[in-house]
This record gives sequence, C-alpha cells and structure tokens, in this order.
Amino acid sequence: MEFVADILLVAGALGAGLYCFVLSRRLTRFTDLENGVGAAVAVLSSQVTDLQAALETAQKTASHSSDSLEDLTERAEGAAKRLELMVAALHDLPPDTERPPSQPTGPVFARHAGDAR
Repeated sequence: MEFVADILLVAGALGAGLYCFVLSRRLTRFTDLENGVGAAVAVLSSQVTDLQAALETAQKTASHSSDSLEDLTERAEGAAKRLELMVAALHDLPPDTERPPSQPTGPVFARHAGDAR
C-alpha cells in the first residue's frame, strides 16, 4: 500500500512539475517584448508619448489662434464703430440739389458727331 501511495505521490509531483513548466513557457511568451503583451504595452507607451506631444502642439496652436482672433475681433469692432460714425455723419449732410440724380456723378466727356464707336 505504501508503494502505491509513493507511485501516486511521484506521479502527482511530475504532473505538477509539468504543469508549472507549461505555465512558465506560456507566461514567457505572454510577456515577450517582441510578440506578446509586453510589445503591446511598449507600443502603447510610445503612442501615449506621441499623443501628449501632439496635444501640447494643438493647445499652443489653439491658444495662438485664439489670441489672433481676439485681436482681429477688436480691430473689426473698431472699424464698425468708425463706419457707424461715418454713416451718421452722412445723414447730417444737406442733400445735393445742384444736379439732378439722373446725371452721372463723374466727369462727362463731350461726344462729337464724327466719333465712331
């Protein structure tokens, strides 16, 4: 009976050793830096670094664009105020009564009867 118990104990130890060996090989392949999850983690880490750099660049560009847009808006508001003042000043001018509105406002050139068009 002891002999059978010893055989079963050795078989169990060999089975556990084989299981540990297979598990060890799977774990090494799993954490391999070229093919396994280790490679995926390394790639993701480098992508995170690249994305952080791209985000910083985008933030700087957005900040610069925002500043430029604020300057342009201020200039446009100033121009609009000046235009409003000019239009208001035009309303204060007396109407031009010297020439009828149907005549051209620019220089008029006399046409000769012999001119050919």
